[in-house]
Amino acid sequence: MSRTYVVTGSASGVGASTAALLRDRGDRVVGVDLRDAEVEADLSTPDGRARAVDRATTLTDGRVDGVVACAGISAPVPKTVAVNFFGVTRLLAALLPALERSDAPRVAVVSSMATLQPVSDELVAACLADDEDTALRVAATLADQGPAVGYLSYPSSKRALSRWVRRECVTPAWAGRGIPLNAVAPGTVLTPMTSELLATPESAAMVDAAVPMPLHGHQSPESVASLLLWLTDPANTHVTGQTIYDDGGADAVLRGDDVWTGTKPTPAG
Repeated sequence: MSRTYVVTGSASGVGASTAALLRDRGDRVVGVDLRDAEVEADLSTPDGRARAVDRATTLTDGRVDGVVACAGISAPVPKTVAVNFFGVTRLLAALLPALERSDAPRVAVVSSMATLQPVSDELVAACLADDEDTALRVAATLADQGPAVGYLSYPSSKRALSRWVRRECVTPAWAGRGIPLNAVAPGTVLTPMTSELLATPESAAMVDAAVPMPLHGHQSPESVASLLLWLTDPANTHVTGQTIYDDGGADAVLRGDDVWTGTKPTPAG
């Protein structure tokens, strides 16, 4: 049976691949992007998010079966936080009534293996407090210190997004409505956003040192889109709150057994 999806960032990269795969299997897709989409809106602003929700709700007749949030940028500027975190979380919250009308609502977002990189704890905290004004001020302070420090906005926004997914997935708003909520964390994906980083052997070597991918190396957008499709399919009934590192082994190389920290039972008093 055909389903109706809202896909953000649908004009390029992972979003475009996701939209194409959904359409190829017969689903209806309402794409959201700055241009070349059914809904043209800027998710970095409250007005843009409101426009996206209004138009998407109208085009879907108020019923959405799945949302795949792929829109994101990587730049040492505050807008990175506005798009990557608030452009996702506030859009999803506003689409909950439309999702609730589906028989099998599902949501997945694109995080990043950059969640494993250093972050600004202050920025992450502001995001998780849903305080956009403070988050943008912190990001501006980072940007003022130069690109190397300003880049912290990217991993911080993605770390906050993955934590938001894990925190929200079990609440009445999500689990209570029967909506699995998950994130996918890619490694180095071959998209327009990474083309400049991989343009020379020297810069590519720097990327590979930070994101080691022993399994098959750099990945196609379709490798991420395929996982997003399964997570938002009715077949997924119980996977929720996960950030799945679809990254060619980068997470396993960088963290090793660190994922088990804190899982040991507390000794009886």
